[in-house]
Amino acid sequence: MEQCCGSKNTNLRGGLTDDIRHEAADASNGGASTRTEMRISQMDCPTEESLIRKKLGAMPEVLELQFNLMQRVLTVVHRPDGLQAIVAALSTLGLTPEFAGDATADRPAPTPAKKPWWPLAFAAGAALGAEVADWLGSPVWAVATLALLAVACAGIGTYKKGWVAIRNLNLNINALMSIAVTGALALGQWPEAAMVMVLFTIAELIEARSLDRARNAIEGLMKLTPDTATVRQADGSWIDTDAAKVELGAIVRVRPGERIGLDGVVADGRSTVNQAPITGESMPIEKGPGDKVFAGTINESGSFEYTVTAAANDSTLARIIHAVEEAQGAKAPTQRFVDQFAKVYTPIVFVIALGVAVVPPLLFAGAWFDWVYKALVLLVIACPCALVISTPVSIVSGLAAAARKGILVKGGTFLEQGRKLRWLALDKTGTITHGKPVQVAFELLAGDVDADEARSIAASLAGRSDHPVSTAITRTADADDVTRSGVDEFEAIPGRGIAGLIDGRRYILGNHRLIEELGRCSPELEARLEPFEREGKTVVMLADNERVLALFAGADTVKETSRAAIAELRALGVQTAMLTGDNAHTAAAIAKEVGVDRAEGDQLPEDKLRVVEALLNGGECVGMVGDGINDAPALARADVGFAMGAMGTDTSIETADVALMDDDLRKIPVFIRLSRATHSILIQNITFALGIKAIFLALTLSGLGTMWMAVFADVGASLIVVANGLRLLRR
Repeated sequence: MEQCCGSKNTNLRGGLTDDIRHEAADASNGGASTRTEMRISQMDCPTEESLIRKKLGAMPEVLELQFNLMQRVLTVVHRPDGLQAIVAALSTLGLTPEFAGDATADRPAPTPAKKPWWPLAFAAGAALGAEVADWLGSPVWAVATLALLAVACAGIGTYKKGWVAIRNLNLNINALMSIAVTGALALGQWPEAAMVMVLFTIAELIEARSLDRARNAIEGLMKLTPDTATVRQADGSWIDTDAAKVELGAIVRVRPGERIGLDGVVADGRSTVNQAPITGESMPIEKGPGDKVFAGTINESGSFEYTVTAAANDSTLARIIHAVEEAQGAKAPTQRFVDQFAKVYTPIVFVIALGVAVVPPLLFAGAWFDWVYKALVLLVIACPCALVISTPVSIVSGLAAAARKGILVKGGTFLEQGRKLRWLALDKTGTITHGKPVQVAFELLAGDVDADEARSIAASLAGRSDHPVSTAITRTADADDVTRSGVDEFEAIPGRGIAGLIDGRRYILGNHRLIEELGRCSPELEARLEPFEREGKTVVMLADNERVLALFAGADTVKETSRAAIAELRALGVQTAMLTGDNAHTAAAIAKEVGVDRAEGDQLPEDKLRVVEALLNGGECVGMVGDGINDAPALARADVGFAMGAMGTDTSIETADVALMDDDLRKIPVFIRLSRATHSILIQNITFALGIKAIFLALTLSGLGTMWMAVFADVGASLIVVANGLRLLRR
């Protein structure tokens, strides 16, 4: 595969240039294909999508089309020599594609240039004047003149788009509105035709502004990173440099209150950093040498220097933005259903309108004027805009709301799946627990040995080992200022412990198994160990050549957030299963402590996969939460895979269905509630859009519906469902 040199997140500029982003591959049809992304600023809603799909879909050069209406991006998989023909076809629709370059960093999609307001204001005045003139009984020519002025000023754009649609045999809202208004003018309904066109144009303008709010919901993330960074030069001076041009390994300085411009590792200095813009954490995090910092986060108090570890277009924030943009383009199940429904809805209503116009006058001596007017009203009702636009707006709002809380959802499918979760399988280490054992107990077993001496010997041995329990012992000893001694003839005993000479005497720090093998175990010692092991604690013992001197118990402590998360999940009707490689005693103890419904110990990766599959075979919707490679099979098999602590982790962001940017399990209940709220709003919008159509269809057929009422029904419903979908951004 031939990859482009540009970033996935780039600005787009006009013109067909040599730096079009593409990737060539062998297509399934046996020939070479090229994948081209283009941004079309005029592609505002499903109206343009249907036009493009019909036009390009019939071209032999085009193999596949993918639409992201919220970002105005069209992706075309085509034959290598077909791009010019595609651009030419788009131009016949009045659309101008812009192609991706490789020189710029992530920035929001360009918004079409604003149109001057005065023609619409003049049109509104003329339409109102036509209404008043008609009411006062003015001459027909005066009313007609005002009406035609209003239609000309407000409706030229609609007529142009309508003509393109009709020419391509596409019955979109512009075509239907053009036919309806022209029909009203032909029937002599001058004031109504003028007012309908003005109302439609105003409503379209308001709807476009509302859609821009949903479309740019992720733009706030894009603006988090500063444009410049203060970089140290070779001579030791500091210069503000374009963040996009800062190289890997550069040293950047951050002052108090500044936003961090690039991912990196603290090299010098200390501070607290507010990571809420990415993780949703409420409390600032202490940062010092060796700690990671991320682009878009805020330095609160101190000043520090950090070494850049990722370019601007490859930072954690850039990957989050790219993931959300891709998720916006992936259609959720509800959206796919609505799109299929809309394809048959408009033609059916159009046929009904045609029948209403001709059947009663021809067969039942009905008045042509009355029935043609009813048919024109039906044409306005025939557009499914409110129905079609309701789903992407709601889904994108839900995705953006999740991203603001540090929950990266990889598509509408997973956002919809979240509400169905009934079982959640969780890894233990690093997910429910901190993954860093601490010393929880110390007992002196030899009466003639001083406690400080025993701790000093143990810390001296443990300091030579990287085993988690050894690390816990040394960490506790250092915190208590316990002195350490030199160790000679150090020996690591795999799977059992460590040994060495201290002041010429041999000591051993090992587990229960090693002490048994050395013959130093006794019924009394077993009785001392049994309570610790039953509670899931790991015990190591300090012994000399004759006896056991002391024992140290280590345990991986449970996160306080885990208890709260499990309780919230239970309240939401989600059962939990903990899957861990630790022994059954440890699994049972941790499960009891946090309130997990089911615990499975001694789990290898394939065992975790089997548990998830068993839950799936029970007909339940199952999620899996993990943070390690050993969780990957189960994460992939689950209906929804959650990656813990994905911030700064390339693989987690790229592969997880849902990535939690920090280690807080409480984000999963937040995700489930957001999923349920999104589904609820989707149902509300679909029900409302269809209900409004049904009501006005009945009113029209009964003779009570008017054309301006139909416009309110159509564009008014669109505005209401968009506003309802945007409510998710406030959650």
